[in-house]
Amino acid sequence: MTMKVEILGRNMDVTDRIQDYVSKKVSRLDRYLSDVEEARVELSFLKSARSAADRQVAQITVRGKGLILRSEERADDLFAAFDSAVDKMQRQMERYKGKRHHGRGDGKSASEVVTEASEPANDNDGRPVIARRKHFVLTPITEFEALDQMQLLGHEEFFVFFNANRSMVNVLYRRRDGTYGLIEPELG
Repeated sequence: MTMKVEILGRNMDVTDRIQDYVSKKVSRLDRYLSDVEEARVELSFLKSARSAADRQVAQITVRGKGLILRSEERADDLFAAFDSAVDKMQRQMERYKGKRHHGRGDGKSASEVVTEASEPANDNDGRPVIARRKHFVLTPITEFEALDQMQLLGHEEFFVFFNANRSMVNVLYRRRDGTYGLIEPELG
């Protein structure tokens, strides 16, 4: 399967040398996990970082069927940051494949199971503005798979998922004492 690779530069120019290097290394990631459909690489230069060792940032997000993995590394050299992020991604893919590489759900796609959310009306009466909207496909997974995904993505606070056991959208969140909670909404 051919993987789509997207490379973005923030506060920096992505030269042909960088583009070739990144494309070559990222295209090898499908060796570790064949379900990968696309990879997004974001390279940034943070001028205001406290330490010079944290100025170059490489972030890799890999998407596939029922899979989102993310790694981010910082260094004083862009290539070093990128290489560390690739190594971290390879470890995550191996861990994911070893623990969770099997069929999921009841065979239906998430679009068949979940109804589309309606758009809220925009208000200019001084109410808070919604600055960003995220749309993503929910693949039915279990609570324990959601916990693994939450940790693999580096989400510290919460994770939204479609619970395969209960056939409903749930929110997994981290509590102050380090344990986890699960929100199971019901229509009233």
